[in-house]
Amino acid sequence: MEDLTTTFKKDLATVTWRELRIHLQRDAIIVVADRLDLVAAAVAVAQDDKDAVQTWIASGVLSKPIASQLECWENNLARPFQMLIVKPFILIREIPHG
Repeated sequence: MEDLTTTFKKDLATVTWRELRIHLQRDAIIVVADRLDLVAAAVAVAQDDKDAVQTWIASGVLSKPIASQLECWENNLARPFQMLIVKPFILIREIPHG
C-alpha cells in the first residue's frame, strides 16, 4: 500500500478557479500558503494531525479564502491553482503568474 505522501503527490492536480468555485457552497476550500508544502498539509489533514493543523491555522498558513481573494479570483475564472482533495476538504494553492 502506498503511503499518503506518494498518493497525494500523484493526485496533485492543476485546475482553474472556475472548477473550484463550486466548492465554496459547502465551505470546503482551504487555502495553503506558499511557505507550507501542499502535500505535507494534505497528509496532516488526512491523518487528523490536530497539533500541526492548529499551528498552521494560528500562523495563517492554512485558512479559508478571504473576501479580497474571492473577489480577485472571481475576476479571473481562468486563474490556475494546485489542488488536492482531502475529504471533505479541497486544499488549494494559487499558482503565481509567470
